[in-house]
Amino acid sequence: MTKPLIEITNINKSYQNGDQELRVLKDISLTIDEGEFVAIMGPSGSGKSTLMNIIGLLDKPTSGNYDLEGQEVDSLGDQELAKVRNQQIGFVFQQFFLLAKLNALQNVELPLIYAGVSPSKRRELSKQYLEKVELVERMHHLPSELSGGQKQRVAIARALVNSPAIILADEPTGALDTKTGAQIMDLLTDLNREGKTIIMVTHEPEIAAYATRQIVLRDGVITEDTRKGGEI
Repeated sequence: MTKPLIEITNINKSYQNGDQELRVLKDISLTIDEGEFVAIMGPSGSGKSTLMNIIGLLDKPTSGNYDLEGQEVDSLGDQELAKVRNQQIGFVFQQFFLLAKLNALQNVELPLIYAGVSPSKRRELSKQYLEKVELVERMHHLPSELSGGQKQRVAIARALVNSPAIILADEPTGALDTKTGAQIMDLLTDLNREGKTIIMVTHEPEIAAYATRQIVLRDGVITEDTRKGGEI
């Protein structure tokens, strides 16, 4: 039996806009099990990126509860949150966010530096994960010398290098052409088959189709939650 990795209960998120309150998420309750591949979909302004940021501990809800691996997130201080982000969550973004002056190997090493891993162990692990994404032969190249797909592979290796429980992918193919996007999605699918939990935000149905579960948000509310084979 798989254990719940993420449990969100009655999450609300509001922003103050002058004297008006903008409710972005409205009483969201959601459980994600270990090993799932979830696509969060919805039109612009639906709240999907806000939900992703809360799951990734980049933002805090206005109210509600969030348990990550059985730990109540609200009870953690800023340093503890940073540690959880570094060790338990790997991030993959549409724009890659690689440091321009560092080569591929050095970019992958960054989370390990923050985690206090020794230089020799960092290099060993970073090479291992660049090999996993079939990019070890480009490890000494700067981001400016890599294609969009290669940059995203470096970003995925960086996300994996700390062996996180969760990979969060925010529009991971948004900056890529169709063929390269499909290659990145095949890589994420393979990682999921190996047991990684993947949560992805996308507005493209053909990208969401790679996931085994699709959650649709509209106006801050979950309107659909389906797994391949039927509704939850």
